[in-house]
Amino acid sequence: MELFDHLALGFSTALSLQNLAYAFLGCVLGTLIGVLPGLGPLATIAMLLPVTYTLPPVAALIMLAGIYYGAQYGGSTTAILVNLPGESSSVVTTIDGYQMARRGRAGVALATAGLGSFFAGCVATLILAAFATPLSELAFKFGPAEYFSLMVLGLIGAVVLASGSLPKAVSMIVLGLLLGLIGTDVNSGAARFSFDVPELTDGIDFVALAMGMFGFAEIIANLEQKEARETFTNKVTNLFPTKEDFRRMIPAVLRGTALGSALGILPGGGAALASFAAYSLEKKTSKYAHEFGKGAIEGVAGPESANNAAAQTSFIPLLTLGIPPNAVMALMVGAMTIHNIQPGPQVMTSNPALFWGLIASMWIGNLMLIILNLPMIGIWVKLLTVPYRFLYPAILVFCGIGVYSVNNQTFDVFMAAGFGVIGYLFLKLKCEPAPLLLGFVLGPMMEENFRRSLLLSRGDFTVFVTRPLSMGLLIAAAALVAVVALPSIKAKREEAFQEE
Repeated sequence: MELFDHLALGFSTALSLQNLAYAFLGCVLGTLIGVLPGLGPLATIAMLLPVTYTLPPVAALIMLAGIYYGAQYGGSTTAILVNLPGESSSVVTTIDGYQMARRGRAGVALATAGLGSFFAGCVATLILAAFATPLSELAFKFGPAEYFSLMVLGLIGAVVLASGSLPKAVSMIVLGLLLGLIGTDVNSGAARFSFDVPELTDGIDFVALAMGMFGFAEIIANLEQKEARETFTNKVTNLFPTKEDFRRMIPAVLRGTALGSALGILPGGGAALASFAAYSLEKKTSKYAHEFGKGAIEGVAGPESANNAAAQTSFIPLLTLGIPPNAVMALMVGAMTIHNIQPGPQVMTSNPALFWGLIASMWIGNLMLIILNLPMIGIWVKLLTVPYRFLYPAILVFCGIGVYSVNNQTFDVFMAAGFGVIGYLFLKLKCEPAPLLLGFVLGPMMEENFRRSLLLSRGDFTVFVTRPLSMGLLIAAAALVAVVALPSIKAKREEAFQEE
């Protein structure tokens, strides 16, 4: 009964005219950036962070959440019709989705992606609502030592699950931690690592770092891409799948939903990891494995369900524990901090309307997205004809104004430009910038909880292993390190990195 009371509060908040408008805006923007290749949710949310300063906290978070899970819907449209993933989690959808389009089944492929995404998003939001209260109650038992150990587990999980070279992922995490230390020491009040630059005494601005690494860097990288885009079909018909299609897609949707829901919660997980894992699972379990790569409907249904489920459940550790499991959730932490909201279990008790309103808005957003995506496919396809050379100057101007408006300092704009160049170099060196952002966000929180633990224990370092919950989390972190160090796992990672 308590859950129904909470959901009633959530829907009364989410169904207000203002919040409905911002949910719709987030869904439209999410679909738009999912359709346009090169602009993912990470870059878009980073660009829009300054805009949220002027919005009410609930409306701001509802809009940003809509952008995140909306991008998962939009990314499938270009993956299927143009063989060009609009979003990283839609990469595997191109394999079978585009082949279905070539065989004249573009409408069925798009409907499969839309219906699978809708079902998975609704189920994952239900999981989020069901687990929110018990996990928040568990989080209240966490002390500084437990929070420190949890963050260690989160960072190690991010390294283990990151694609590409393991040493590079570790390096990015460490660099993020070091950047997070710049500013004023919490205990002594002394400036550190600021190099006598007054603007750095408050630390590196989160918006400048995020927008530089994910906004400017993405634009620079996209300018290298060829503009030729061949749209396979301009008119999509026969959207409704057949009875045989439903028979084959339903088990794939169910498996993708379950797998994506689990992987979304994991540190370092997210929509992209879930879609790749779901495709591998379908290929191994399907009776039609020989059709994969030639237009198997399971190759669209599984990954598209998984990436949407993961997008929704990644809010669980953020809202209940205050720990972002991936880079997009790290940006959400930034958005909450902008509005003086401390992410964690206290949000549920101190601001229940925001907590449950955000959860309820996800059901509403999923309904909006299914309406936006299927009947309006023709409009989204036409957007693909807009040359990128016309888009990027406007995006750059918008980014510059956004960064400046946060603190009204030109220093922040120069810093964002500098991080844009650094981010571009990271892309060329095949270093994922996402772990850096996680390290930057978690670094100050880790340091604070580490020092608080030592203060409470009077300098006794054994506090991290004498408290059972803390020790359990550290053992889990050590187990992850041991697993990734296994020769077979290490060889697979190196092989995947060589393929990239």
